Amino acid sequence: MDSTPRITAASWLMIAVLGLTWGGTFMVTEVALTGITPFWLAGARIGFAAALMTLIWGLRGFALFERRPTRGDWSAAIAIGALSSAIPFMLLAWGQQYVTSGFAGVSMAAVALIVLPLAHFLVPGEALNLRKTIGFFIGFAGVVVLIGAQAFESTGTALETPGRIACVSAACCYATSSILMRRLPPVDTIGLSTLLLIIATAIVVPVALVVEGLPPLPSGTILMVLAFLGLVPTAAANLLRVSVVRTAGPVFMSLVNYQVPVWSVVLGALILGEPLPPALMLAMALILTGVGLSQYGALTRLFAARRTARAAATPR
Repeated sequence: MDSTPRITAASWLMIAVLGLTWGGTFMVTEVALTGITPFWLAGARIGFAAALMTLIWGLRGFALFERRPTRGDWSAAIAIGALSSAIPFMLLAWGQQYVTSGFAGVSMAAVALIVLPLAHFLVPGEALNLRKTIGFFIGFAGVVVLIGAQAFESTGTALETPGRIACVSAACCYATSSILMRRLPPVDTIGLSTLLLIIATAIVVPVALVVEGLPPLPSGTILMVLAFLGLVPTAAANLLRVSVVRTAGPVFMSLVNYQVPVWSVVLGALILGEPLPPALMLAMALILTGVGLSQYGALTRLFAARRTARAAATPR
């Protein structure tokens, strides 16, 4: 990774593409659930992505850890594979049977909030300050509204609230995996991404077999949707994310957090005709406000450093 972030027009374009891609994933998942069971949906998505990424990883010589990994490193990789893909993909697919795509997308904005208290205790230099703490509690209030209030018209099923909890639990998994990932030793990012997808596939497929039996035979349309989910928002977007992080930096990458919930709500309403009740909009506003307040200092420092670097590079 570059020591000094390089934010260019291409960086902004990649962030915009990622926001739209990931924001639209929840809508596409709703479509896929009409023709396949949730755990097999997660398995197909991860499996498609793992196959493509393994090919790319092989072309790069299967590079992975820069030093000989310990047993603890492998244990951490297995945990990250479970928490970054396997478990949250299953939770989201199951939960989206009972909530809308807009709800699932808004719940993902909570990832940046959940990271804050975890990083305070587990990551050096990431201690909570007053601004971060206030941002966390504002965002947490949004999460409470999201789960507890009648954010959507009743679906008429007793599993609506568990569906909401499943989506927010997926956000918890993503947050925990990001903390564990930051604690890994130096590693090739493409190799790590591929390894995590392989681990996730090895977890999801047996679970799907036990819980749902043999996979249903999807129609040609559903098969194309599954291939899209695996290749575009999982594999291709992952490569794009790696490019952004390695050039513009992880703080700049956090700008995606603001786009995903907005796109999920907008696309769900425009294309799937999902409702936009006031409780959902209030929850999204609170969560995004909390995320913005908690990340304001880091983003300010990032763009200040960029201006300083550009000024130093300008001929005098």
